[in-house]
Amino acid sequence: MKTSKAISLFLLIMFSSAGIAQQLKGKVINNENQPLEAAYVYNMSSKSHAHTSEDGVFVIENTKVGDSLQVGLMGYTSKLIEINPSNFETLLELTLEDKAYQLEEMVITEELNALHTISRLDLNTNPVNSSQEILRKVPGLIIGQHAGGGKAEQLFLRGFDIDHGTDVSITVDGMPVNMVSHAHGQGYSDLHFLIPETIQKIDFGKGPYYADQGDFNTAGYVDFSTRDYLKESQIKMSVGDFNSIRTLGLFNLFEKRKRQNAYVATEYIATDGPFESSQNFNRLNIFGKYVAYSKDNDKFSLTASHFTSRWDASGQIPQREVDNGNITRFGAIDDTEGGETQRTNFNVEFSKYLPNDMRLKSNVFYSHYAFELYSNFTFFLEDPVNGDQIKQQEDRHIFGANTSISKSLFLGETLLNVEAGLGFRHDIVNDVELSRTLNRQTTLENIQLGDINQTNIDAFVNAEFDFGKLRIAPSLRLDYFKFLYNDKLQTAYTLESETKTIVSPKLNFFYDVKDNFQVFLKSGIGFHSNDTRVVVNNLGKDILPRAYGVDVGTIWKPVKKIVVNTALWYLFLEQEFVYVGDAGIVEPSGKTERLGVDLGLRYQVNDWLYLDTDATFTKARSLDASDGEDYIPLAPDFTMAGGLSVKGLSGFSGGLRYRYIDDRPANEDNSIVAEGYFVTDFNVNYSFNNITLGLTIENVFDVEWNETQFATESRLQNESQPVEEIHFTPGTPFFAKGSISYRF
Repeated sequence: MKTSKAISLFLLIMFSSAGIAQQLKGKVINNENQPLEAAYVYNMSSKSHAHTSEDGVFVIENTKVGDSLQVGLMGYTSKLIEINPSNFETLLELTLEDKAYQLEEMVITEELNALHTISRLDLNTNPVNSSQEILRKVPGLIIGQHAGGGKAEQLFLRGFDIDHGTDVSITVDGMPVNMVSHAHGQGYSDLHFLIPETIQKIDFGKGPYYADQGDFNTAGYVDFSTRDYLKESQIKMSVGDFNSIRTLGLFNLFEKRKRQNAYVATEYIATDGPFESSQNFNRLNIFGKYVAYSKDNDKFSLTASHFTSRWDASGQIPQREVDNGNITRFGAIDDTEGGETQRTNFNVEFSKYLPNDMRLKSNVFYSHYAFELYSNFTFFLEDPVNGDQIKQQEDRHIFGANTSISKSLFLGETLLNVEAGLGFRHDIVNDVELSRTLNRQTTLENIQLGDINQTNIDAFVNAEFDFGKLRIAPSLRLDYFKFLYNDKLQTAYTLESETKTIVSPKLNFFYDVKDNFQVFLKSGIGFHSNDTRVVVNNLGKDILPRAYGVDVGTIWKPVKKIVVNTALWYLFLEQEFVYVGDAGIVEPSGKTERLGVDLGLRYQVNDWLYLDTDATFTKARSLDASDGEDYIPLAPDFTMAGGLSVKGLSGFSGGLRYRYIDDRPANEDNSIVAEGYFVTDFNVNYSFNNITLGLTIENVFDVEWNETQFATESRLQNESQPVEEIHFTPGTPFFAKGSISYRF
């Protein structure tokens, strides 16, 4: 055995010395022995290149003894090494040292995805401090909360009022957040189980151009990844206006273990809110993660989390009652709204390198979810005696798995990157209920009650042909759906079912004009599914309407400290859905189209001051309506968000953030307008020793703004006729809170 090893080593040295190029495998870590993902590895002699996977491993072709490798990643000191014979015998391990982010070091053509690097920069220079800010980290995405802090946020992206997630796919560590056939709305995405300080990176894409993204990926997708380890433990407390309090605990369970990490995070939030009727809001989060690496760099991780929340709400109030002085902006017509929700998650992830340098990545997940919501949108329109309060409730189990295999190989001089994957998701939803209720106690009438089983099986293949400056990426996705609904309001047992299969092709082009100027063309077909109850009632009509999109854009560094990204885009939907919760139906609004422009700017003024801004201009119209009556309700024409961030200034950090959304039509003929707003937030932190003191002010200038708005027909108890007008939830007024944290 020893003789054969010696012979193998001798032959390796001989071939290497003879200058024969071969494959080199290595791993990039930080100074805490943790793997670094997306580090760029470049052979300065052969011009071949590679990127590290999430376990820090890279495989680079056409490398021989004497070649020089340059390894770099934003936020770390780059390294240059010369290859020697021993590097081919064992895994080459390289350590990069932490340093401050410097935008001038970013080379667009070296990045695995330049926009994701920008997102990593945003997260580093202006960390997320609350659950409300999580989705705001996605450039161009605007959110609104309109139910006492407990419901999922209302989302706006690329001219869509996405409701709670109908047209954007959201995942955490490969686990879906969107709820299909939800009691309150298709694609409902409650992200409140995610503790902000556990987020490591945000991966996002706009448009239906990504084969590994399926249902709801029309306007875009967002994928959050949680940290694999903590640099240090931390406890934090925040106290603010409206009896607001937040406590946070981050506890590192393993110290100085090279191949294992484990930590636990806990969060508790309570507030009464600015409303005259207390929100009585509270939320508890618990999250734990364990990560282990084998000697062969196989990665195993287990995450478990639980969150529970309850709240009261004042609901959406009619503008006429505020105008006539009967109530204030923070008053209520029916303050018995509110709800409870909880979610428990288990997620197992595994990745490893297979023979022939193929890489396997997979995850298996289970979620239990419970939801109960009381609302009153129309007051006394339907029931002049008891009022129009409704209850929406469900109990859900989600089972699923995803797996993919990827490989890189050369076809002559062309590098081909291939990835193929399979996925499975099965939802068991018991007692999906819509009822008319009184004072959250008495059920007056069941409108809908039943059990849902919904299955989605998918397969995809991605290919990327790398010709040097030009990359061409065709891909294909296949989805199969099975819908089952048992209507419990029928006297006889009735199980209705439908099936549907859809194929979604994509084709993307990327051209590197030079190191700091990239042009891209993206095209693809996506879809969003309809609610199971609607699918079976409509006998399979409009189950999976398609979305057709195209983007043409650039990523450009005109000078070393500025990055500009632009995109001109178009999106056509075969069918747009508007969920009417109090009726338990999804109203199809016909064919729609959107044409828009995205603009983004990142500027590092100096070592400690950053500026960022993102803007989206959109024209959104219905194609099945006549001119003047073809507006899409609540589709914004112009949104903008950004600010200034300070980090590393003599212990100080913080920022001034703004967000803007313009006036937009609230109905089809634009006769009712939802007013826009411009809101500014401020935060400052000072760190000394292991202590950080912080101050956050939301709505610095105390502007009056409506966080969410709808054109609703309602009738008050003293009114003889209904009125259709704006009903709104007021945005937070001036709100200050202080915090203290201790790291250990």
